[in-house]
Amino acid sequence: MPSAPSYNRSLLHSKYAWCFVLLGIFSIQLVYRTAQSRFQQTDTNAPSTAPAASTMSEAASHSQSPSKMPVYFLGIGGPNFMEAKDHPAFLKLGEIGREITTKVKPKAVVVFSAHWQHGPSTVAVNVAEKTDLIYDFYGFPPHYYEYEYPNKGSREVAEKVIEKLSIAGIGVDRVHRGLDHGVWVGFLAAFDPKKNPLNIPIVQVSLLGNEDPDQHYRIGRALEKLRDEGVLIIGAGMAVHNLHDFRKARSNPKVMPYASSFEEGVKEAVAVEPEGRQAAMMALLKRSDAKAAHPSLEHILPIYVAAGAAGSDVGERLWALPEGSLNWAQYRFGAVAAA
Repeated sequence: MPSAPSYNRSLLHSKYAWCFVLLGIFSIQLVYRTAQSRFQQTDTNAPSTAPAASTMSEAASHSQSPSKMPVYFLGIGGPNFMEAKDHPAFLKLGEIGREITTKVKPKAVVVFSAHWQHGPSTVAVNVAEKTDLIYDFYGFPPHYYEYEYPNKGSREVAEKVIEKLSIAGIGVDRVHRGLDHGVWVGFLAAFDPKKNPLNIPIVQVSLLGNEDPDQHYRIGRALEKLRDEGVLIIGAGMAVHNLHDFRKARSNPKVMPYASSFEEGVKEAVAVEPEGRQAAMMALLKRSDAKAAHPSLEHILPIYVAAGAAGSDVGERLWALPEGSLNWAQYRFGAVAAA
């Protein structure tokens, strides 16, 4: 019988010993994990080894965005523009593109093109991860339909756009499509795939299938907060766009008076302080030269989206060039930090 208590005491001591061993192991793991976590928080500039993908979080590892993105309206030409590499507007878009990739450094782009209109009260959002090109033009040389512009979409960014539009009471349809030439032709100039690649997701959103500038301003306002998440909003169109007069005057390409006067009005309207900007933008289309500058409104409506998304930021004209019945003006809302 005396051996029983001795055995129990040994067993008890053994159990305590194992408890101390396990406690030590867990303590070491806890210290290690805490140190590792602190190291990862401190080493924010460490290069990412994750493979390329089309999400904002992964795109963020390739660029460090300021707290708030600016907003751009880019004057983008038709299919023949992509071969006009000596045209002043082509060169200016290249400058703006380099500003975006080297100073703005967005995580993603949401773009509105003049060449995609959807329902009267509903916009469409491209949710496709893989986005081909749409050659939505006719009668051009065969090699125009062989151009490529490498790009990718992002379901994550698209769903953020859909969420914010839905909260604002704006109808949304999810679609799978490619980029139309109202985006990729100008992006070839701004973001040359070899010299200045964008390398972030591009999500295209349609305009409404109506010509109501107020509703398009409202779309931009609904998306303003995306700018705080590193999303760059771009409207792509033209400040002045009258193709009828352009074709008629090809043999005598003089600058039409409205190509300068209406753009001056745009310049003044975007520079109005935010509390009065929407009214100034609405007044633009009541000008006497508005109908000549835009017989239809699809090329000017993207700037209403851009102005709505600008929030408290004031707009400015970066550059302008009247040419015949067109104007290639480029605008930006918000400041850009130095590189």
